[in-house]
Amino acid sequence: MGHSPGRGAPQRRHRAQPGRAPRAAGTQEQGLGEEAFTWEVQANNRAYNVQFKEKVFLCWQKKKYKTNVIRTAKYNFFSFLPLNLYEQLHRVSNLYFLLIIILQSIPDISTLPWFSLGAPMVCLVFIRATRDLVDDIGRHKSDRTINNRPCQILMGKSFKRKKWQNLCVGDVVCLHKDNIVPADMLLLASTEPSSLCYVETVDIDGETNLKFRQALMVTHKELTSVKKMASFQGTVTCEAPNSRLHHFVGCLEWNDKKYSLDIGNLLLRGCRIRNTDTCYGMVIYAGFDTKIMKNCGKIHLKRTKLDLLMNKLVVVIFISVVLICLVLAFSFGFSVKEFKGQHYYLSGLHESSVAAEAFFIFWGFLILLSVTIPMSMFILSEFIYLGNSVFINWDVQMYYQPQDVPAKARSTSLNDHLGQVEYIFSDKTGTLTQNILTFNKCCINGRIYGVAPTPELPAGSSISKGLGVPENQSHVWPQAQHPRPNQNQGTVARWPGFFFFRGVWLCLFSLFETEFCSRCPGWSAVVRSRLTATSASRVDSSALA
Repeated sequence: MGHSPGRGAPQRRHRAQPGRAPRAAGTQEQGLGEEAFTWEVQANNRAYNVQFKEKVFLCWQKKKYKTNVIRTAKYNFFSFLPLNLYEQLHRVSNLYFLLIIILQSIPDISTLPWFSLGAPMVCLVFIRATRDLVDDIGRHKSDRTINNRPCQILMGKSFKRKKWQNLCVGDVVCLHKDNIVPADMLLLASTEPSSLCYVETVDIDGETNLKFRQALMVTHKELTSVKKMASFQGTVTCEAPNSRLHHFVGCLEWNDKKYSLDIGNLLLRGCRIRNTDTCYGMVIYAGFDTKIMKNCGKIHLKRTKLDLLMNKLVVVIFISVVLICLVLAFSFGFSVKEFKGQHYYLSGLHESSVAAEAFFIFWGFLILLSVTIPMSMFILSEFIYLGNSVFINWDVQMYYQPQDVPAKARSTSLNDHLGQVEYIFSDKTGTLTQNILTFNKCCINGRIYGVAPTPELPAGSSISKGLGVPENQSHVWPQAQHPRPNQNQGTVARWPGFFFFRGVWLCLFSLFETEFCSRCPGWSAVVRSRLTATSASRVDSSALA
């Protein structure tokens, strides 16, 4: 059922299989000596795991093992204002408006009062900050919901109901059917034979088919009760946290023996337990050390194509305005010089030089032409984004009734990316579509069966001529060019659909054999022999050439 546990993992010289018999300690060390193990976790011993520290800067150290608390929000109470202003300054339009406001506050070159552009600028920044705050509050609520999910942690000699955020490295956790794995855990035992555990990884890789994980045989045989779980003091030494979802290597040291571990023994955070009543696991990686969180990466500032296009347009318009202002300033300088030459008696009114007056008039023209980039357009676009998000949440056609899930716009600034597909990466049929076959129509002996509409070919077209379709029957399927058996050679051959449906039946049998009979070799041999005998008798009775 599903893929093998180690699918996609790099091949190792001494690959360990889950559930195998333990080898000698010396042989284990020889097989694992090439790996650099820097992660050591002991079961049911928080005091031992807390003592590990890692150096951050100079003498500053912090705990090596992270808690299971997840934070995906960008802001907190203290960082919201500076970070949001920093992000808003990444917009070229905001820098442009800020420059114009600074120029308007200088009396010598100001042609308009500074608050004529300053007030709309403050309004625009406030609207964007409010929108970002609302989106981030939604992330905080989602983080709080995930961190407060319940789980059963072994405390003392019994399992107690705790929250995900209370999990620590080394804890033993009990999971039941349909539970989500709260952290990357080593599978210790389960209620299935040989401690198998079936998991669904749809939240990790999008695949809905079940994969199996298996515990070591030594833990499967020894850890058969809660009392034995509480006394379990095994130590796992493995690789440091990384983002490789299909690779894991380590060893379990218990009772002076070592046992190899691989990805087939690991339950990843985000998996869902299926077809398994109860399983037990030991937390190896928690929180941001888990593999799924390592693949998330850092939170980056997202910009839509429209934002990037607006930044380019603002730069182009600004350069055009600067060139126009330079032309106007030079024209003004020449006009002033000519005016002073003709009216020398007015030279006392012009105390500054022509170059100085042209310089100041350049900035004045820049302020006057700043309206070429209207701020009202940006304010209106923010309200459009907000209204579009509301309409998405209200859209009845985007409501999924089987699971009672409506559409929800989690980010109001990325709505224009909805429905835009640039690249499609697909490895097989069913990744982007459902494997549901619907009968439309078929052609048997030149006759079409089915109610699906047939696309009409234009009369006299090259396609209809190539298929040999008469001009007055362009909607009729072309007659087959291959010779057919004589209709008087038998009862089977007189039915034109025999060959078609026999092919369909053989395909269905092949699918049935692959999915079911492959698990029961005895049934496969019996069905295949009966199929061969039946086909031979039908062919003989029909007297086909």
